[in-house]
Amino acid sequence: MSMRLNKGLFAVGAALAAAGVAASTVPAAAADAPRFLAPKELPPHASSAWTAGPVTAGQPDPLPMCVGEALPSTSVHRAYRTDYDTGALQVTVVERSEQRAKDFAGLLRKKLDSCAETVMKLDPGTTAEQKYYGKVAAEEGAHVYGVHTVTSWGASDINLFSVGRDGNTVTLVTWGQMGGFADAQVADFKTTTATAVNKLW
Repeated sequence: MSMRLNKGLFAVGAALAAAGVAASTVPAAAADAPRFLAPKELPPHASSAWTAGPVTAGQPDPLPMCVGEALPSTSVHRAYRTDYDTGALQVTVVERSEQRAKDFAGLLRKKLDSCAETVMKLDPGTTAEQKYYGKVAAEEGAHVYGVHTVTSWGASDINLFSVGRDGNTVTLVTWGQMGGFADAQVADFKTTTATAVNKLW
């Protein structure tokens, strides 16, 4: 099975994806909806401002690597980009109970724990390494991961992921660009993660 990285952010979306649902935009400021990151709250880019798409109901397309198949149709997401092939994504899921949210956050973390292995199984022509960057203190907590992939044609991409929870709401944040672990803005991404979790409600 072949795989193509998409500008350092969505690496095995098609291979890992479950079927998506038609997405529709939702009011970003709806009273009963979690709040999403503003572009200025993402890790700063040296050469470009961030821009953001609308807050959209449904699964993102393409799905983020490794965790995409686990995202339910009740997901709500927002995509971000710069002018220099750096992208980010926030996906939020409101569960029916705090226990269900805890279980869902655990599922996402389990998939990230084996992300590099999953990528290489799906495409033997791609090598992948990963790191766990620890916990972020925000509401019920968040966890940060990094995955570096190199394809057979030489593309090198670094992606950061975080999974956080506030009560019955789980949020996934991703950030990616060309490069390796040395290019990962881990400290800035942890700040972004804390902001994302703290502003859910």
